[in-house]
Parts: sequence; C-alpha cells; structure tokens
Amino acid sequence: MQQACVNAPLEHTLVAKAAYDARWQRILDCVALKQPDSMPVILYASFWLAKYGGISYRELMHNYEETKEICERAVLEFEPDASSNLVSFTAMGKSMEAMGLKTLRWPGNGVGDNQPYQYVDREFMSATDYDEFIFDPTGFYLKKFLPQVADVFKGFAHFPGFPGLSGLRVVSGIRPFAKPEVRQSLLRLMDAAQEVERFHKCSLEFADDIRNRGYPLIAGTTAGNPYDAVADYWRGAINIMKDLFRHKEKILASMDKVSGYMTDQMIAAAKASGNPIVMITTHWAGDAFMSQKQFETFWWAPFRKQMVAIIDAGLIPMVLWEHDCRKRLATIADVPPGKCIYWFERTENLIRAHEVMGNKVALRGGVEASTMATGSPEDVDSAVRSIVERVWNQGGNLMLDCGIGIPDETPVANVRAMFDAARKYAG
Repeated sequence: MQQACVNAPLEHTLVAKAAYDARWQRILDCVALKQPDSMPVILYASFWLAKYGGISYRELMHNYEETKEICERAVLEFEPDASSNLVSFTAMGKSMEAMGLKTLRWPGNGVGDNQPYQYVDREFMSATDYDEFIFDPTGFYLKKFLPQVADVFKGFAHFPGFPGLSGLRVVSGIRPFAKPEVRQSLLRLMDAAQEVERFHKCSLEFADDIRNRGYPLIAGTTAGNPYDAVADYWRGAINIMKDLFRHKEKILASMDKVSGYMTDQMIAAAKASGNPIVMITTHWAGDAFMSQKQFETFWWAPFRKQMVAIIDAGLIPMVLWEHDCRKRLATIADVPPGKCIYWFERTENLIRAHEVMGNKVALRGGVEASTMATGSPEDVDSAVRSIVERVWNQGGNLMLDCGIGIPDETPVANVRAMFDAARKYAG
C-alpha cells in the first residue's frame, strides 16, 4: 500500500507521478487504439463502498470524512489504473436533503438505510408545455420545471418574466422578489449551496489525494444526452413512448433546443476539470425501448451530433451503454476512430462490439454484475480469463470493469479476485 505523498520526500513524489503517468498513458493508449503494456482495470463503485467500509448506505451518504477515508482505502488496496470519483457518487445525502430534492429517493429518505437510490419516474412537463419550453427554455426551467424538482425552488414559480423587463418595467418588475415565498426560496437556496460546496470540496480533496498517490480519475465530468433528458427529467417513461407517435416534431425540436445547452455545459465542465474524458450515461438506447428506425431518428442522430462536438473540442466521450443493445452496434459504430470509449453493461454486447467496431473505439466492461454479486472468487477469475481471451488477446483495447461498476451486493473477496485476475491474465 502506498503512503500519502503530500509533504513527502521528493523521491516519493516522483515515484507517485511516474505511476500516475504510466496508468494514465494506458487509458490514452486504449482510446488511441493502441494496446498498452497491460490491460487497464477501473474502479467504479457507489454503495458497495458501504459494504467495504462496514457502514450503512445512509452513513456513506452523510459522513464526508468517513466516506472519503473509505474511498481512499479502496483505491490504495486495489490499485486501479483509474478510478471514478467515488466520493461524488455517494456522499451527496446532505446536499439532497438541503435542497428537498424530489426526483430521487435515497438511503434514509424514502427508502431504508441500506437500500440504494430509487429514481422517481413522473411527468414534470406536460405535452402542452412543449411549445413553451421550445420558445423560452430558461423561463420554463425557472418558473415551471425547477419548482417541481426540489423544495428549494418553490418560490421561483413567482419570478417575473425576465425578457419583458425593460425601461421602467425593470423597477416595477422586481416586486415578486418581495413575496415571502420568493425570499424564503432564495435564502434556503443559499444555505443549500453552502452544503453543496462542502460536498464538492470533499470530492475535490479525494481526487487530489489519489492523484498525489499516483491514481488518475477515469473521467472529469458526467453528462447525459438529449433524448434521455426529455424522457427521464421532463416527460417520464410512459409519456415519452407515446410522444414518439403523437408528438414527433416536438421531441425533435426540444432535443435540438436543449442539446446546445447540454453540450456547451459539459465541454466547459470537462475543460475546467483538466480531465478530457466525459462520461455519458444512456437510459433509452436499448433494443427494447424503440424500433431501429426510431432509434436512428430520435436517439442516435442528436446524440452523435453531441459526441462529434465533444470530440471537436478535444475531449473523449465515454458512453455507458446500458441494457441489451446488440441491434444498435452497427449504428453506433459510426464515430471517428480512436476518439471514444464505449462501456457496455452486458458482456456479450462488449464481445460483439469488439467484433463489429474493435477498430473504432476503446472498450470498457467485461464482468457481469450477476457474476460479481452471486458468484465465487473462482467464478470471477474465470470470467476475467474469458474476457481476456476473447477480447484483449484478440487485439481489443479493453479497460476491465464490471457492467456498471461494482454491484452493491458484491462480496469484497470477489472484487479482490477481479483485480488479481486482471493482473494475472493481462498484467
């Protein structure tokens, strides 16, 4: 186990920097479609860290210092080639509570102390609101969307129409800010922002600490995609599937409107982080949710445009393909070669992706969640050996990980087995 190199002797600092550079180069080599000296292994986890640290999920979300210590301990034990920011995916309980967030339930708030996040699927924007959003997305967000998302924004429903404030209307137009509801929201928002700032500080400290020990973060920022933004956060699951038939042009216009904002925001965040990799989640790209024609029109076309903009900005999109997406592989292979990372939840999807687009993208994943959560260390060893033989040894530019990170229920021995097997078969 490496010791902290903050205020350490120079020779130790140089050792940590050399280790950092070697690990980061393995990631970049995979992206550039060059096999590195060994197969990179990634550490990505959320509530599994509670099992590892011997605390409850709720404690993991609320105790900044204890969570940071557990996350650092995990990095130092497993020595990954890169890690997610383990703190930022777990320790946001106080921030959520300060905001009165309504889009999720989390340990101790809507679910038990040892149950994970639960996404709340509901309609935040009706079909009749499409036109209002397309005309003035900022006004819609401030006055209609945000007041539904969190208690801290309730008073925003009383905000004036800002584009109409000109001339002397600038004076009379600020009267809504005298309303008790608005004042209460603004005061609560400032308090919540202070809590978010404490959470963010803890996340940055974790990133700095592991970097000083020689370990890079696998991504500098996370992002979504245009279709999922409409489906997940505005219309809800049932409504968006109806809209594919009833409001086709409205969906496309909304995605076109929001895509520019999303892309600009994620590019700015990635550049500010100093890390070029942008992790992008996908929820609705799977084979089961829409026809191939609908996928190409509504999902892939706007997303590909977003990815190209990210690449043109000198960044690396890392797309997490959730669900079974075998039917999508030929379509999503249409990207510039040597510029992207594709992370697959399903191992068979990853193996097929290597066959279809191995000369286009780096791959991430390889160990099924079911194997990690319910198998033995010997099962995990066998799974790693299999993916090494079928992808890495066949020239695939693979970064080993679980399907969507380490499942919460995974025995610690199985995680040790995964990292040990990676070094044994492709180290």
